Amino acid sequence: MILSIIIPLYNEQETILELLYKIESLKNINKEIIIIDDCSTDNSLDRLKNYQKKSNIKIIEHEKNLGKGAAIISGKKHVTGNVVIIQDADLEYDPNDYYKLIEPIINEKFKVVYGSRVLNKKRYSSNHFTSFLRIFFNHILTLLSNLLNNQKLTDAHTCYKAFDAKLFHEITLIENKFGFCPEITTKIANLGYEIKELPISYMGRKYSDGKKIKMIDGFDAIKCLIKYKFFSKK
Repeated sequence: MILSIIIPLYNEQETILELLYKIESLKNINKEIIIIDDCSTDNSLDRLKNYQKKSNIKIIEHEKNLGKGAAIISGKKHVTGNVVIIQDADLEYDPNDYYKLIEPIINEKFKVVYGSRVLNKKRYSSNHFTSFLRIFFNHILTLLSNLLNNQKLTDAHTCYKAFDAKLFHEITLIENKFGFCPEITTKIANLGYEIKELPISYMGRKYSDGKKIKMIDGFDAIKCLIKYKFFSKK
């Protein structure tokens, strides 16, 4: 079994090397790390190129900034593993959660597993979200996604999404920015696959720390949900 880890990278010079160290420290997982530098303007790419890698690491460079979805689309072309997981280049998510997320796919119980930041948590705030506004929009978007897609997710817009690689390759991705999340969740629902959710650890960061998603991305998510449910299912 090979785990393909797709990492969109944009201006994360303070975290990318620590993230790679955490990933490479994971034992008993054959890893294929695919990093897509989305035209970073800081020293992210230089630090990455000077990194003394131990695992199989592929570096893809975008000539201009295109967005997280575009980075995932580029990375998808280089996937050769059996299981695929999406990993942000910051340290909000803990790679130690890989073990639990890929286990249902390896054992052929599910084709898709999401890591939920709120599952089994009594309150959103206890899960280290950094503002009540983010809590509100994440909750509303998940409710809307569930309504349209007939799902029962608690965290539709989590970064940690793991897939059986064959299914991942079957899905044509279009959205260049943060619309990747509602797009792929809706397309999985259209194909009739159930998404398994498992609780994960999460330490959200503030915009002053480099958080990039904005309120406008929430409205784009709504547009994507409607688009791929009713007008463009492919």
